Amino acid sequence: MAVLTAPDRAAPAPPGPPRRRRRRGSASRVPPVVLAFVLIPLLFEAVWVFWPALQGFYLSLTQWDGVSAPTFVGLDNYREMAGDSVFGTSLVNTVLWLVLFGGLSAVLGLGAALLLQQERRGVGFYRAALFLPVVFSLVATALVWQAIYQPDGVLNQVLGSVGLDSLRHAWLADQDTALYAVIVPALWRQIGYVMVLYVAGLKGIDPMLYEAAKVDGATRWQQFRHVTLPQLSSVNAVVLSVIVIDSLRSFDVVWSLTRGGPYHSSELLSTYMYSTAFQSLRLGYGSALAVVIFVLAFGVIASYLVRAFREADR
Repeated sequence: MAVLTAPDRAAPAPPGPPRRRRRRGSASRVPPVVLAFVLIPLLFEAVWVFWPALQGFYLSLTQWDGVSAPTFVGLDNYREMAGDSVFGTSLVNTVLWLVLFGGLSAVLGLGAALLLQQERRGVGFYRAALFLPVVFSLVATALVWQAIYQPDGVLNQVLGSVGLDSLRHAWLADQDTALYAVIVPALWRQIGYVMVLYVAGLKGIDPMLYEAAKVDGATRWQQFRHVTLPQLSSVNAVVLSVIVIDSLRSFDVVWSLTRGGPYHSSELLSTYMYSTAFQSLRLGYGSALAVVIFVLAFGVIASYLVRAFREADR
């Protein structure tokens, strides 16, 4: 006689650990340590950077000698700039400095990076030699080049020894050559820094891109134009920002060599701002000059970044 049995039922699963209910907002809660690391530097930045900058904007609208209370004069300082011949000269010199110093340091720094990017024997020595001037103080650099530019200095002696006596010159005392003579030591220091930035960018380019370009028959110039330059777009933005800021705040080397002379021929906005504010004690007008420097720097950097972002979105 057959015995009917009920089908086997699956054994119940053992009870798991009790689930914890997630509290609302726990995932988005920021740890206090992270807040401290963000807010404390921001507080110092606000006290030491943002607040003095706002004070500088306000002082540019005043007449102040640094001792008595500032007198609000509105836009009179900016109106005075329109008829200030020294301001016009310093503005032209600053733009010329920005073009020559910035352009040459970018081109020569990129060229040095292209030559020294490969790991070869002795390349570390040349990299260190080019970067060494960055370590030196600008004042010390200016004193060295002041000795070189003296009428009986190294440069004129070398020119005389190779039969170029007609080129011997008082380089820092001539209005036609003072500005260009001052640019050289500034370039000597800046090229090594720009080279390091570009070397880091070149190291980040995928070598397979060059291999593919070679397979397609691209020349070295075509590889540089269509592979290297597009891959360095982010580095170019950093280099441009550094160059523009360094150009507009260039002061030490110019003040140590010429103090803006002779007859304001090497005067920059930075040196004119310093002499106006701290020698003539016209801190209101000096603050207005500082605002012009800020606007010039912000305009150049912002215009480049806008154009770069538009090209990246295409």
